[in-house]
Amino acid sequence: MSSYTLQINGKALAVDVEPDTPLLWALRDTLGLVGTKYGCGLGQCGACTVHIDGVPARSCVTPVASVGKQKITTIEGLDAKAQHPLQQAWQELDVPQCGYCQSGQIMTACHLLKQHPKPTDAQIDEAMAGNLCRCATYTRIRAGIHRAAAIAATGKDRK
Repeated sequence: MSSYTLQINGKALAVDVEPDTPLLWALRDTLGLVGTKYGCGLGQCGACTVHIDGVPARSCVTPVASVGKQKITTIEGLDAKAQHPLQQAWQELDVPQCGYCQSGQIMTACHLLKQHPKPTDAQIDEAMAGNLCRCATYTRIRAGIHRAAAIAATGKDRK
């Protein structure tokens, strides 16, 4: 075992894990941050998506030892001040069905909105292509992203 201090959601958190332990398991099992989900374990479904230095990353294939001092953001740390526009839009439009993949969907969509504050359908489809939803709520996900963009643009309706 090795000791690591990870920068997670604006806090320095210590974990004692093997160097090759996937970040996902350090988050969920060691730190109790269970919003990030295990999907495939191969980095192909997107359920485990977190941000590392602002970029979406698959935490199931990211060894803890590779993170270093980079800043990690999980779904729990998406917006500490208020409900994030994506979370608000997801609730308003009842986007999820089972909800299992939704934290990864939201984390990927958050990065998209930072790059493209008013994304087109094509930009959404391209950005979200690597995130799988077994319930096939893709049209609701796209609508949720458009709604979140509108909320963010006006700065209104934030709870």
